[in-house]
Amino acid sequence: MQGGKQPISTYQLAGSCHSNEAIREVPRVSSVSFDLTSLLAPDLPPPAAKWAGFPKYNFVGGHNDPEHLPLEGLLAAANTVLKREGRTLATYGLESGALGYRPLRAFLARKLKAHAGIACEPDEILITSGSLQAIDLVNALFLARGDTVLIEQATYGGSLSRLARLGVNVVGVPLDGEGMRMDALASALAELQRRGIRPKYIYTIPTVQNPTGTIMGEPRRAELLELARRHGVPIFEDECYSDLVWKGARPPALYAMAKSEGVIHIGSFSKSVSPALRVGYIVAGWDILSRILPLKTDAGSGALEQMVLGEFCPAHFDAHVPKLRRGLRAKLETLMEALAEQFGTAAEFDDPPGGIYLWVKLPDSVDALRLAQVALTEGIAVNPGPEWSTDKAYGRSRLRLCFAHPSHETIRHGVAALAEVCSREFGVPARIANVRRG
Repeated sequence: MQGGKQPISTYQLAGSCHSNEAIREVPRVSSVSFDLTSLLAPDLPPPAAKWAGFPKYNFVGGHNDPEHLPLEGLLAAANTVLKREGRTLATYGLESGALGYRPLRAFLARKLKAHAGIACEPDEILITSGSLQAIDLVNALFLARGDTVLIEQATYGGSLSRLARLGVNVVGVPLDGEGMRMDALASALAELQRRGIRPKYIYTIPTVQNPTGTIMGEPRRAELLELARRHGVPIFEDECYSDLVWKGARPPALYAMAKSEGVIHIGSFSKSVSPALRVGYIVAGWDILSRILPLKTDAGSGALEQMVLGEFCPAHFDAHVPKLRRGLRAKLETLMEALAEQFGTAAEFDDPPGGIYLWVKLPDSVDALRLAQVALTEGIAVNPGPEWSTDKAYGRSRLRLCFAHPSHETIRHGVAALAEVCSREFGVPARIANVRRG
């Protein structure tokens, strides 16, 4: 070697630089591959697909209307609150404690009183990472494998999938134009009592029910509360969509009518402001929240989101939501007109009093799961009814179509494209004329 220098080995580089210390060898890493899948827990959900962008015609998910996102107000709120309180980001809980940012909880207490009749204090509200975390926390508090719950026959698919994974027995209660039927609930409760089974809760979405869009009237709410009291079963009230009633006015919440006794209430800002902010909440007494807090293992929901909403909402929420409702109502009308034009009488649906979705019944010959699979290959995403129902036969030919995010033009072209797929696969509608494709 030049200059008489010897090459330095990798072993020398790994060892001490002192000449009088022994050179230590670096252990070699085996090149044999390691199969992590053999160690996975049983009963996991199916693996997620890699993100490839939204489908061209996207009628799924709880997305909101981008044209009515209050961007300027959120930007101003973020700037103001960070200048004033940004240093509190150095602490867990923003110096407001484990329940969440106190100004946001104070706003919620006022809003819930004015909008839903709920009389609660800020310390009876827990901020969560969306209403999905609220559902998970309530389930973790109450449910063990083999337990039984009562739930609406058509309901939120996220609730159904969670209950299935928990190994819980689900009893579906049929609905009508006013939500959960009380005669059917009374029969189900009596049958479970006869068998010595006490359900852990009755889960209901009484205000803009998901997916049917119905609103339970106050007399039926009173009947539900009486049945629940008589059988000693708590009510789990999900009001994620209750801000989106077209007329604004709605019946009092079950939590309000029960004076907080025997009811847990959850809600969200996902449908009224932004789903990506991931801010939901639980309303319950301290006896319940004190047991839920140890189950909330995320060290607190996202701080910046809470701060921005806590600054934005007191000044702008009441003016923002009516504008959002009007925009959503216009999109619903576009969707219903497109369905009538493309499907004719083959598509049956009611005109819902609020929300972001339409529950559509197609002829019995249509397999909604098959339709959804084929449609997706052509860039059309829809929610098949069986994934939103306790009774797969009931949901077999039904679809949930979310209309908040796509533009009016996209809604029209997407429904035409869906009709073309449905006609080709199932002969429904029987004849396609003037199909418009985007």
